[in-house]
Amino acid sequence: MVAVVASGAAGVLAVLLVRQRRRYDRLLASTRPRPESTPLQGTHKAVQLARTTASRLRRHGVGGLLMSSLDDLARWAAEDRAGLLRVTASDGTVTFMFTDIENSTALNEQLGDKGWVRLLKAHDALVRRHIEPHKGYIVKSQGDGFMIAFSTPAQALTAAIAIQHALAARPKGALRKTPIAVRIGLHRGPAVSRNGDYFGRTVALAARVAAQAKAEEILITEEVLDALPDPAAFRTTESRTTSLKGLTGTHSLHPVDWAVHTPQAL
Repeated sequence: MVAVVASGAAGVLAVLLVRQRRRYDRLLASTRPRPESTPLQGTHKAVQLARTTASRLRRHGVGGLLMSSLDDLARWAAEDRAGLLRVTASDGTVTFMFTDIENSTALNEQLGDKGWVRLLKAHDALVRRHIEPHKGYIVKSQGDGFMIAFSTPAQALTAAIAIQHALAARPKGALRKTPIAVRIGLHRGPAVSRNGDYFGRTVALAARVAAQAKAEEILITEEVLDALPDPAAFRTTESRTTSLKGLTGTHSLHPVDWAVHTPQAL
């Protein structure tokens, strides 16, 4: 009997969650500056909801579970709407940052899995520490790197410079014992969002730019450079024109001479 009740409750919950999700999608659609340019983040909220479902069923029964889950979804929608608005510029664009640890496979082989996990933990903490002050919105971690959204190119570039300075300072712990080189790519444009992730040409181009970056390099596109309030405030070195895998045409990429900039002065 308990199994039957639990199964029935799960079915009811599934229906209600689907309905609430549809309401959530309509809410997000109403905030879009343009249909093709909506950033979205929420996967971690779904994980939190899944983690608490079983304990709520034990404590509050089926009715309590249904109501609390719907409350969670309502809060999720409200929080994601705020995040959505925060990282979308007034013209509907988003600036994306991709980071990547150079030679990560070789480092994993050298350190072993336990040592590699310790190094990743230190790397992740450092990146997150310098993203938050610049209002970055972490979309996802990609194992040895991040995909991050910003509302302005200046915020994204300033955060990138702060990250490179922090790594160059050889922080204590795992990052001092095993220094790493991170490459960073930035691109700005409209983006499509679905189910807590971004996709589209803007995202693909930003990822390709990061792949073109060299160790310890910050590489930005023409779109990022042109959208800076004062491009002269950031020194760039000789640009290079290249094709990017899967994308038509050629693209002008600009390395940023981040070493001449102190994060505190930006």
